[in-house]
Amino acid sequence: MVQGTGSEVGKSLLAAGLCRVFRNRHLNVRPFKPQNMSNNAAVTADGGEIGRAQALQARACGVETSVHMNPVLLKPQSEKGAQLIVQGQRVGNTDARAFTEIKHSLLGKVVESFEIIGADAELVIVEGAGSPAEINLRAGDIANMGFALAQDVPVVLVADIERGGVIANLIGTYELLDENERKQVAGYIINKFRGDSSLFDDGVAEITQRTGWSCLGILPYLATVNRLPAEDAVRLQENAFNPGNGRIKIAVPILSRIANFDDLDPLIAEPDVEVEFVKAGFPLPGDADFIILPGSKSTRADLDMIREQEWNIDIAAHVRRGGWVLGLCGGYQMLGRTISDPNGVEGPAGTSEGLGYLDIQTILEPQKTHLRVKGTAIDGGAAIEGYEIHMGRTRGPDTTRPMLEVEKQPAGAVSADGKVMGCYIHGLFNADEFRMQFLEKLSGRKCNGVAFERMVDETLDELARHLEAHLEIDRLWQLMDDWAIWGQRNNSNGRNS
Repeated sequence: MVQGTGSEVGKSLLAAGLCRVFRNRHLNVRPFKPQNMSNNAAVTADGGEIGRAQALQARACGVETSVHMNPVLLKPQSEKGAQLIVQGQRVGNTDARAFTEIKHSLLGKVVESFEIIGADAELVIVEGAGSPAEINLRAGDIANMGFALAQDVPVVLVADIERGGVIANLIGTYELLDENERKQVAGYIINKFRGDSSLFDDGVAEITQRTGWSCLGILPYLATVNRLPAEDAVRLQENAFNPGNGRIKIAVPILSRIANFDDLDPLIAEPDVEVEFVKAGFPLPGDADFIILPGSKSTRADLDMIREQEWNIDIAAHVRRGGWVLGLCGGYQMLGRTISDPNGVEGPAGTSEGLGYLDIQTILEPQKTHLRVKGTAIDGGAAIEGYEIHMGRTRGPDTTRPMLEVEKQPAGAVSADGKVMGCYIHGLFNADEFRMQFLEKLSGRKCNGVAFERMVDETLDELARHLEAHLEIDRLWQLMDDWAIWGQRNNSNGRNS
């Protein structure tokens, strides 16, 4: 189990890399995350949803996704509330206090899913959430040590040296764990090191002396992993003003509950495209060729945010200049006349006035759509493949001008002048031919495209080689093997008794 000294220390990508390492060693590997919190989700082969990180890890393993790879998923809708997904299906909404009271009851579902995943695997790489040292969350924990101890899974602790305070982070985590939890840690990894790692020898010695944990490697910073899908919007905030030098400029407002923003990764990868993520407090750039309104986990609230930030004024000016606008999922709903939530599925019940660029109306409903889809673009005929994951039903005159044909049915809507469009399909831009046609229509000139899906797999292979070169993989395997043998000779909790 890969746990971390905090969020964003690299657990997800390290787990993905280890999945690819052991797959390349011809092992049957599966990913697992007991509890996740993310608005980036993927539709699984068995018709539910899991966090995008587990979908990437499944890809690293070379296997199909399953709802059991991430049995508990929280999708934040407000500062205090979230949608609760259990084994791929929405079971309702919860707030932080209510979830604290019920999460212990979810351990049975977590263990059930872990056993299902493990039944077909020689090795399961488990990812923790946040930090095991968050003592205020320890009661009923199913995300970190609560799960590791219940299933007697050895833990590798990851710390990010780039953020500073790495020695204090590791030693502080040790001090806040109880004796049984400390024994569950098989070793630690220092992540994102820059420069000569021998300069950190004294740091390793101090950490090991104070904790008794072994250092399993120091991983140099690997910039190319930024090509892989991010799970959290933190990366967007950090990279909001690091645009490329492309000839086509795309502006994307960072909504408060932005969801499935990995839709934009293929555009970011394009050498001819500059994607600028715009933070709250800044205007949408006037020189953008294209504005994309991304998905949202709280569409009406984020529509209010657009008006509070006066981005609606920026969008209006952009449209007057003849600029292009695309709405994806929640962004598609925002471009319509109205969004109604009569049952309060995303917040207080009511109806919001949309931005009005598409003649459509959306009604939010409790039933959630999880679909993998294939289709073609109406304009150009390029093939697309993606997924729908939403709670809305959209109708209106502009749907008679669909953007796509999906499963032989019209999908999405386009304005009369053809400059504003939207649809529910995530993953559109992963299709190279569609992306090229789209960008060439936007720019009026030939674009030099990347093979995006191949690039993702090549990056996973590069990450695996990076881990092989800098981690003690054979020692890590031996630790796991020894732990398994010990577990066969003892009761499930015998190691820590």
